[in-house]
Amino acid sequence: MPTAILIDGGYFVKRFRRIEPHNAQNAQRAAELAFRWSILHLSQMGKRKELYRIFFYDCPPLDKRMHNPISGRSVNFALSEEAVFRNELHRLLRTKRKVALRLGELSQHVSWTIPAAMIEDLLKRRISIDQVEAVHVVPDVRQKGVDMRIAVDISSLSLKKQVDQIVLFAGDADFVPAAKLARREGIDFVLDPMWNDRLNPGLNEHVDGIRSVSPRPNRHTAGRAGEQAGNPSVECVPDVEVAQAVEAIEAQVVANLSSDTPS
Repeated sequence: MPTAILIDGGYFVKRFRRIEPHNAQNAQRAAELAFRWSILHLSQMGKRKELYRIFFYDCPPLDKRMHNPISGRSVNFALSEEAVFRNELHRLLRTKRKVALRLGELSQHVSWTIPAAMIEDLLKRRISIDQVEAVHVVPDVRQKGVDMRIAVDISSLSLKKQVDQIVLFAGDADFVPAAKLARREGIDFVLDPMWNDRLNPGLNEHVDGIRSVSPRPNRHTAGRAGEQAGNPSVECVPDVEVAQAVEAIEAQVVANLSSDTPS
């Protein structure tokens, strides 16, 4: 049976920018790596799994015009660098084979906030409120419906027996209830945290494996294969193997899917 790949888009973009900070606003590179790193999960212990579909979950970017509470200047977020990046990323993902884009929505109630570190400095009186400038305030944007869509798809894929393995790119515990259901239905559930060194070790008990196939954000730690956030079960895929697997698996997948019709 095939493998389904599920990607928490907000989490993926954050980790992608840690891994390739020089490509932080390169939507084409982000879309390419979302596909390539997903395909790498089809190569396991010398065998190649069939791809069911890649699901990418995200929200449209903030497109409101708001007034900065300090400077009073009107800001059109629809023209922001982040909005341009997200819109282009979504457009590119829609054009890729076997990729389904699942979009939630943003909360209509958007307020302003400052970075958490600055809030801590204010509370500890290391800085005063007068030191907060217009460049420090940012909109506090909250997603709606993304986690729900991930949970619904995990449940549907599991209960309908459409796949025998689910790989999830994520890094928090929101998916745990759905993962438990999937495992009760006999699904092999694999988590790819993209080398998140703050991953809760307790997540091990809720998944069948933890495997990161992307390069490590810090290259000087590359020699510590199989070590991540204190989890000895994490599997490291060497760069040479990554390159070889991408070439072989991508060619096979494209050949197998060339006559398919999208659904």
